[in-house]
Amino acid sequence: MKRILTLATALILCVGSQAFGQGFSALDPMSPAQAKAKMAGWLREVNKADAANLQKLDAIWQDNTRSVLDRTADSFALGDPLAAQLINEARNPLAPAPIVLPEVFKSDKAPAFYRANVGLVYARSLINRRVYEEALATLKLFNADQVMDPSAYLFHRAICEHALQQKPEATKSIMRLLDEGAAISPERYKTVAALMLLDMTTWKDKSLDDISRKMNNIERRLDIARGGPETQRQQREVLNRLDEIIKQLENKKKQKKKGDGEGKPGEGECEGECDGDCPDGGEKPGSGKGPPKGTKPSQNPATDSANAGGNSDGGVEQAKFQKLVADWGRLPPAEQRRALQELVQSMPPRHREAITNYFQRLNDPVKGK
Repeated sequence: MKRILTLATALILCVGSQAFGQGFSALDPMSPAQAKAKMAGWLREVNKADAANLQKLDAIWQDNTRSVLDRTADSFALGDPLAAQLINEARNPLAPAPIVLPEVFKSDKAPAFYRANVGLVYARSLINRRVYEEALATLKLFNADQVMDPSAYLFHRAICEHALQQKPEATKSIMRLLDEGAAISPERYKTVAALMLLDMTTWKDKSLDDISRKMNNIERRLDIARGGPETQRQQREVLNRLDEIIKQLENKKKQKKKGDGEGKPGEGECEGECDGDCPDGGEKPGSGKGPPKGTKPSQNPATDSANAGGNSDGGVEQAKFQKLVADWGRLPPAEQRRALQELVQSMPPRHREAITNYFQRLNDPVKGK
């Protein structure tokens, strides 16, 4: 653990001043005693400071084994049924994932203290269910210095940004946590933050690992019943990028054959400035095959994708790949299994598993709708 934090510190020293200018000012968290007094004052403001509630509040804050954030959540539930409802719904794994933010977080009618702290508890509960989009949107409504546990705010915001592959934003949140929040953050926050920071140094756009992260994000969205237009757009981006990789591998094979004297004159040559990314026959991308010109990659994470190379003669043929994508939903199960086996048989094990899981998700009648 110390080694991880040391490496993270080195990264901060290397990129911190260049990326974000001057250092941040130190955050000022509330102690448990201060947080309890703040919640008691809030209960009086909302006319809920009767003897029974104050006794329950005492019991909540006497339990020092629980975090300030957990005790804050229970304290708000004492005085506001809406807060209790929002937190319970966010925690319930059987409840549908929200697609819009609760209006109370956006309304100036409720005090900023209430909105920010209930919002943090709400966002953390969604993160535990991997509902990162709405969790991050909620956290963006507030700042770290508005909540009773600033390190929890920065940590959970970084979790969302990292999961959604928002590298600059995640880096900034982690830098704040490890810089101004270093003295107030639990070791587990700092360790996980350091691991995320180290992980992001390996990210490369349009690599197989990048495709893997996008595929994993698609599977996550299907798991929380997000099979709508946005998920479908991300699926198209992944398939388009895989198609591009297949074309590149085919062209490299043609060039190798040509260099060995096995290819026909002109075979594998690209016309124009396509940098070797032409499909079969030397056609340029965008000439009727492959992904639309200008397609941008998704900004979401995933597991490993397919290495379309492998040890087979010529890898995966472009036409066969496109036909499987187009016909997948219409093929009977036995034919799907046969075609998928043929597609992935030459891939490394981790890529084979990722591709297989991905196509099986597309065939799920509930999550793929």
